[in-house]
Amino acid sequence: MTYNNDTKYSSLWKDLGKLPITTDSRNCPKGSIFIALKGDNFNGNQFALQALEKGCAYAIVDEDLDISESQISNLKSQIIRVDDCLQTLKDIAREHRRQFDIPVIAITGTNGKTTTKELIKAVLSEKYNVLATEGNFNNDVGVPKTLLRLNKEHEIAIIEMGASHPGDIKTLAETAEPTCGLITNVGRAHLQGFGSFEGVIKTKGELYDYLKANTEGPIFINADNDYLVDLIGDDDEIFLTPYSTDPEKQYVCISGEVVSCDPELTFRWRKPLMELEETGASQKWHKVKTHLIGDYNIDNLLAAIAVGINFGVDRKAICHALENYVPTNSRSQLVQTAHNRLIVDAYNANPSSMAAALDNFRLMATNEGETKMAILGEMRELGDVSHEEHQRLIDLLAKSDISEVWLVGEEFNGITPQASSLILRYFKDVEEVKAGLQARQPSGKLILIKGSNGNKLYQLPDFL
Repeated sequence: MTYNNDTKYSSLWKDLGKLPITTDSRNCPKGSIFIALKGDNFNGNQFALQALEKGCAYAIVDEDLDISESQISNLKSQIIRVDDCLQTLKDIAREHRRQFDIPVIAITGTNGKTTTKELIKAVLSEKYNVLATEGNFNNDVGVPKTLLRLNKEHEIAIIEMGASHPGDIKTLAETAEPTCGLITNVGRAHLQGFGSFEGVIKTKGELYDYLKANTEGPIFINADNDYLVDLIGDDDEIFLTPYSTDPEKQYVCISGEVVSCDPELTFRWRKPLMELEETGASQKWHKVKTHLIGDYNIDNLLAAIAVGINFGVDRKAICHALENYVPTNSRSQLVQTAHNRLIVDAYNANPSSMAAALDNFRLMATNEGETKMAILGEMRELGDVSHEEHQRLIDLLAKSDISEVWLVGEEFNGITPQASSLILRYFKDVEEVKAGLQARQPSGKLILIKGSNGNKLYQLPDFL
């Protein structure tokens, strides 16, 4: 890419990643580079001059600026004109990442990728200085920004990758250039963007495609997930590190099983039976009591263990990390209020995660005098199958032991249980739910709060 059609910028190219990068004209550290990104409701090109006035050393733009000839003359050395600012951000981030010869672990999947990323970070931090994706910085802007945080102190990086359209993971992998990675699972989410479930599988599989073509692995894989196993295929050249919930399954790196899940998950894990017999080692189980809600989290925990073992983390340190990890951001959290016990999982909702949450909730025992209630947010971006999937959800609820369900969002309009005594209440949005809770003031309940982040159900614990 040519900057300002001027060869003097070719030397700047290698140094761009060393300067602070900002995409927000309200935050312009002195000597930084402002990159004028565009979105549905903003155009960074319109703020390039403001960024320079506030202290940025350079402004990278992809549109001609509406400025005078004298301003052009004065600022020519500071304004870098490119074809696409977002692509330039990715290019700078990739060049910066190449300055560090460290393992880079890529994580994607329909459900559990953020929890898995946090668990892996906790495990690896027992031994290494770890850079990991923060918040929801897992898209084509967030991944480059995460890479640009890399510095000489970091010994390993964990990059979370999200996707809502075909090709998204391919692009992110080409930016981050991971050395190994994993897909947590594949499910029916963002179908409006992917077009079909097969589109979801293919897009998530783009991570495998990149790793198989560009690295020697390892690829960490849930050996119990047929979709993921099929994506790998029969390529004997791939270095696989499988994990499984089947204690008797051979040829896996780690096996584990749920011990209890009432309410928080306790599990145990060990190296595979065959390896233990061959080495003469003790077939010792490592038992871990976690702060996570949901037996479905065992796959995420085993993934973290597999990664930790691969990178030489001591087994006691692995257990210590998992025992002390406390979930945040409304993911698999148990919250005790003055009046109720809450299971708060209000960051993600799609058919597979909803089904898993309800199945786990069904198995949870209530305290004396407690009854079960659920507040569920609509599942978004399901396209043509939205009505079908919301109806399937209601049918699942009709077979449960939940006495009362509050449904939030317009996607539930026209969805009713088939011949069931299930009590349903419908709400337009979270504000209506808040009003309903203030009027009703439920007490003595075990309440599942599950929905996508856009439903804003994470605001509800203060009202319960």
